[in-house]
Amino acid sequence: MPATLEPILDRYGVIGNPIAHSKSPSIHAGFAAQTAQNLSYERILAPLDGFAATVHYFIAAGGKGLNVTVPFKLEAHALADELTERAHMAGAVNTLKFSDGRILGDNTDGIGLVTDIQINAGISLKGKHVLLLGAGGAARGAILPLLRAQPASLTLANRSEDKAQALAQEFSAIGHIEVAQFTALHGVFDVVINATSASLGNEVPPVPAEIFSVNTLAYDMMYANEPTVFLQFARAQGAATRDGLGMLIEQAAEAFFVWRGVRPYTAKTFSDLRAATQ
Repeated sequence: MPATLEPILDRYGVIGNPIAHSKSPSIHAGFAAQTAQNLSYERILAPLDGFAATVHYFIAAGGKGLNVTVPFKLEAHALADELTERAHMAGAVNTLKFSDGRILGDNTDGIGLVTDIQINAGISLKGKHVLLLGAGGAARGAILPLLRAQPASLTLANRSEDKAQALAQEFSAIGHIEVAQFTALHGVFDVVINATSASLGNEVPPVPAEIFSVNTLAYDMMYANEPTVFLQFARAQGAATRDGLGMLIEQAAEAFFVWRGVRPYTAKTFSDLRAATQ
């Protein structure tokens, strides 16, 4: 009796340094099983001075695509032969697709954020007053998808107003962005998104409590076993809160779609990962 041939699996992975903590393999394994896609997905630890060489080795070994995490998103942007609009505007790449000898760079972080807010949290951004805290890479990646969602206003706040102003100017052809320093913010916002790294240091950006109300959604791109101090602060003002776990999953689902042309359902992935973090 002839042996049963195992299917040839398309190779994907996530590349970073460090990488052992990444939840991406379990996320994409679930997506593959759900959508009946024959693929493997692995963690790849690249030397800090060897990102490009590691990517090219992966391609030579038959690799089809990579997710890119810290600290290589800028190097991935430089390595790509072609960039999507959202990768170009974000100035960073978190998804690489290898096809016909070329490297496509994409950025799925911002659309992951918007999808989590609008689909999973059920809050349409259209016509809403949205505040984005921070002017670094995380904020930059979110601006284009946020503007595409047609909010009534998008305000970019940062400790340094000059940095926020420069970033807003880069997107001026796409949509108007208000700019303010943290401490100069006034009025109530419908959605407040923390794109700063303050939560990593157990800190809260110095924003007035009055920007929150009982009708505000406070969103922190970070996620942890317990609510971040930013979410605790917002909750104390009566705001609804949501952390970045859904963003992590939705950016992965978008990358999966870029690679495979199939969009996985994410509800079970979210409930499974949330349970694992409790």
